[in-house]
Order: sequence, then structure tokens, then C-alpha cells
Amino acid sequence: MRTLCASTLIGEFFVIGFAGLVAMKVSGLSVATVWTVCGIAMALCVLLCGMLGRPGAVHIGWALQIGLVLSGTIVTTMYVLGAAFAGLWWASVHYGRKVDEAKARFASARAGTAGADTA
Repeated sequence: MRTLCASTLIGEFFVIGFAGLVAMKVSGLSVATVWTVCGIAMALCVLLCGMLGRPGAVHIGWALQIGLVLSGTIVTTMYVLGAAFAGLWWASVHYGRKVDEAKARFASARAGTAGADTA
């Protein structure tokens, strides 16, 4: 799960940066405001990559996805991109957990057969 989620977060990192460039031109917000918000969101993406094994990280990721969709109020394209990344986040979490479960089953089955071979 961590690999899939981290890949999604790194993609979001770049999208948020590019959205910040657009927001500087199309919104009435100051450059400092735009880059403060974008910088915090980008830092959160990178920090979450390292926190994905900890409890609550997936929930923080969901909060980030909601923020990304809501950023469409400033840059309207972000409604679409935010929804796309929310879908990717769901798929990363959902299928990543299934892959982790399959790996655990495979490892336990392999450990069981290795123990039977040595007996």
C-alpha cells in the first residue's frame, strides 16, 4: 500500500506546485498567500510519504484529497484534478491493502512449506 500511496502523493506534489503557478495569475490572492498554502500542502504530501505506515496517515491523506478538490474554488481545473487524485488515492489504499494481504498470505504459506521441508 505504501508504494502506491506514495506514488499518488508525489504526483499530487507536482500538481499542487503547478496549480500554485496558475493561482498566482488567475486569482486575486497575493503571491505569499498562494505559496504559503501550496507550500504547506506540498510539504504534507512529502511528509505523508514517510508516514504511510503509521496510524492515521491514510485519514490525513483523505483530508489532503478533500483540500485538493476544494482548491477548485481558486483554480477551477482543480475540481477535476482533485477528483482524479481522490480516485487514485482510493485505488491506492484499496488495492494496496489487497496486495499487502496477498503478500502476507504468500509469505505465511511459504514459511509453512519451508518448515515442512526441514522436518
